[in-house]
Amino acid sequence: MTKRLLHLFVLALLVAAGGRSSSAADADAAPPRRIVSLVPAVTQMLYAIGAGPRLVAVSNYDREPPEVAQLARVGGLLDPDTERILALRPDLVIVYQAQHELEQRLTQAHIRYFEYAHKDLANVSSTLRALGDVLGTRAGAERVATGIEAKLRAIAARVAGLPRPRVLLVISRDPQSLRNIYADGGYGFLHDMIAIAGGREIFDDVKRENVQPSTELILARRPEVIIELRYGGAVTRPDDLAPWQALPSLPAVRNHRVYELVGDVFVDAGPHVAEATEQFARTIHPEAFK
Repeated sequence: MTKRLLHLFVLALLVAAGGRSSSAADADAAPPRRIVSLVPAVTQMLYAIGAGPRLVAVSNYDREPPEVAQLARVGGLLDPDTERILALRPDLVIVYQAQHELEQRLTQAHIRYFEYAHKDLANVSSTLRALGDVLGTRAGAERVATGIEAKLRAIAARVAGLPRPRVLLVISRDPQSLRNIYADGGYGFLHDMIAIAGGREIFDDVKRENVQPSTELILARRPEVIIELRYGGAVTRPDDLAPWQALPSLPAVRNHRVYELVGDVFVDAGPHVAEATEQFARTIHPEAFK
């Protein structure tokens, strides 16, 4: 399992276990000018609302936008480099809701933090607006949030009334085999995106962010569309989808509806979720975009 995939699954487990909601300490203080972000999705949000130039460091997993290549790296969810973070003298640190030890160190050092909660699709807009309040960029945050919401409504309207095929969204599996499949479950931003795009996930009844199904269970659920995600710099090959030919009875395989979508945009719950949702919709319902 790649570090990026492990990072995503730990997030999913933490959400399933619950946790504190996103918040910021000392919200009435002056807007921060030196920000460290350990959350790639929030890093992208900061640039989208006009606060990108305030960043002084990001996580080891940040790739977008290109400007982050010039910034210091300070670890991630599982391995934050606390000493380096403190040495950068930030006045705001973006943390995951489960990084309690880091929060304690920041509190001791009198450094504000903003907790990011990895939740559903609606959480993207609420996080943008909360960031706008903390950073003094309410207008920019509202512009981005309302833009996302409008695009999602437009996508939903475009596929309204069409059949909702059963979709298997594959997050990961062993290369060149159907072993160790991890699929999207019935909760989270990806689940919401597929629903808006006009699909119905085959594990909709499993209220978790991911499921590790057997091929027997997949055969029983009979997906009509299979979408595999490639991200984190994964190298793609022409025969990536070939292993599915071992299950010719699946409607998705029989009808040649097995697809591969490439890019971190599909797994980062950031400001580009509407664009990613449209790609899902174009894949599930190409007839609606002719």
